[in-house]
Amino acid sequence: MADNPLMSDNPSQTDSNTAPVRRALLSVSDKTGIVEFARGLTEHGVELLSTGGTFRLLQENAIAVKEVSEHTGFPEIMDGRVKTLHPKIHGGILARRGQDDAVMAENDITPIDMVVVNLYPFAATVAKPDCTLEEAIENIDIGGPTMVRACAKNHAYTTIVVNSSDYARVLGELAAQDGHVSRATRFDLAVKAFEHTAGYDGAIADYLGSKVNTADEAFPRTFNLQLDKKQDMRYGENPHQQAAFYVDPQANEPSVATAKMLQGKPLSYNNVADTDAAFECVKAFSETACVIVKHANPCGVAIGATALAAYDKAFATDPTSAFGGIIAFNTPLDAETAQAIIDRQFVEVIIAPGVSDEATAIVANKQNVRLLDVSAHWPGEQQPALDFKRVNGGLLVQERDDGMVTRDDLTVVSQRAPANKNYATLLLLGGWPNLLNPTPLCMPKRAKPWVWAQGK
Repeated sequence: MADNPLMSDNPSQTDSNTAPVRRALLSVSDKTGIVEFARGLTEHGVELLSTGGTFRLLQENAIAVKEVSEHTGFPEIMDGRVKTLHPKIHGGILARRGQDDAVMAENDITPIDMVVVNLYPFAATVAKPDCTLEEAIENIDIGGPTMVRACAKNHAYTTIVVNSSDYARVLGELAAQDGHVSRATRFDLAVKAFEHTAGYDGAIADYLGSKVNTADEAFPRTFNLQLDKKQDMRYGENPHQQAAFYVDPQANEPSVATAKMLQGKPLSYNNVADTDAAFECVKAFSETACVIVKHANPCGVAIGATALAAYDKAFATDPTSAFGGIIAFNTPLDAETAQAIIDRQFVEVIIAPGVSDEATAIVANKQNVRLLDVSAHWPGEQQPALDFKRVNGGLLVQERDDGMVTRDDLTVVSQRAPANKNYATLLLLGGWPNLLNPTPLCMPKRAKPWVWAQGK
């Protein structure tokens, strides 16, 4: 792969590709770290402009800041709908240094070298069950995306910051480069900015598109999907395939995507796929359960009085196939269960809603075992979700199968009805197979499914 000339700057030294930051406009909905960042900017001699709540917050913290309306000579109007839509703001952001200087002087426009903006929380607003269309409309940001796009477009001269996670990086460059930001960083931040506005506009289009659907239409007429890359992988399903793992930034359901890795090698493509299959299956049980998956096949699914009892039964189903498998629990992993696993078999991944300190120490003896903890999101509520299948030139989309069957779903069609004690076994066998693929053939034994064969 050829070197990217935009990424060739050495941030440890000032060169002709760096741009100075003398004036910055700050207007953020998410105020995480903004006070500290603003204070850091002033320490480098940066003049601050701001609006609304951000302006008041900085003033309350004794940070020198000028309100945008004072800078433009024009007040905020229409209940704040028009604050930054002014030539002195956008001219200052979009001006090409050395090319537009005469126009700027003629119109009394001063350069704005940095814009720090994150947008009204539209996705969070429309996720509320009681959100009205009017409330959603009022949370469509206009001035923010306009400034973000303008600053990102003009990244040859300006720096756009849309994420608080970049504050330390920017302050570090200002310190290392005498108040300047490198071309490589400006370009990278500009790409992030366009990703940010693309996701924002996509969320708006999806929400409003759902409002024009008829009663017979369950899906919007266009589909926007933006995911964040979590991990590059050594290869995909096969060694000749490149691969990466992308996650939904809004995901808050316990899953392989939101899990915290406590130890082990990076997850492989197949690890992620199999861990997802195992954990989504075990999540469906209300009883203590264990699921073991190997190469997308269920090797064992069992319930028990304890995590260890469930694991013992699941492992006994097919000990040979369980070797090198993925083990999922719907209860915390304790020391006794962890020791049994480590003593008994080779395992690729263990995932559970919580891991005791003692269990962590035991698994640490096998440093390559990937240990995942989903307790931060457990138990959580199952979020509305869709399943996707790519076909050549398109995408099949359907509602996620919620899985488990209840007793109310059962209809007796035989002359003899099952005894009450048999319903638990029937519900167990009727619910979980649809969560795994290929579909297993099952035979009940003491209210435990034993996997005998795989449907191919």
